Amino acid sequence: MIERFEKFSFAIFEITRYWHKLASEEMAKYGLKGPHATYLTTMYRFEEGITAPQLSELCGKDKADVSRMMSIMEKKGLVVKESVGKNLYRGLLKLTDEGKKAALHVRERVALAVDLAGKGLSNEDRETFYSALSLISDNLRTLCENGLPV
Repeated sequence: MIERFEKFSFAIFEITRYWHKLASEEMAKYGLKGPHATYLTTMYRFEEGITAPQLSELCGKDKADVSRMMSIMEKKGLVVKESVGKNLYRGLLKLTDEGKKAALHVRERVALAVDLAGKGLSNEDRETFYSALSLISDNLRTLCENGLPV
């Protein structure tokens, strides 16, 4: 059992570390950090704009992180916040033309990285992997919410 835990933990750690390294290298071209990649690729799907709470939910980040990251991206000219009515509080975050170009580039690089990282996996292997990963994630979320059984 311990060996499975160690293999699982190490593999997840390695995947995360390498993925963040690749993301950081790609985002440095825009003067951004690796985590910005998730925001750019998510926002790209919402041409009409997206609210900060929606972005927070979709990216699995807290609202404070979204606020910090959007502020940086606004300063770099990649994102604008448009008011809804006369209120900026619940405004829509939208990619600028420059932001769309960056997001498209990042999406292309992500697709390449995912393809290369999965080299040697059949479609069946991929389906099994993502199904198992999703199940493990759901089970861990439940354990965190309810605690380990006594």
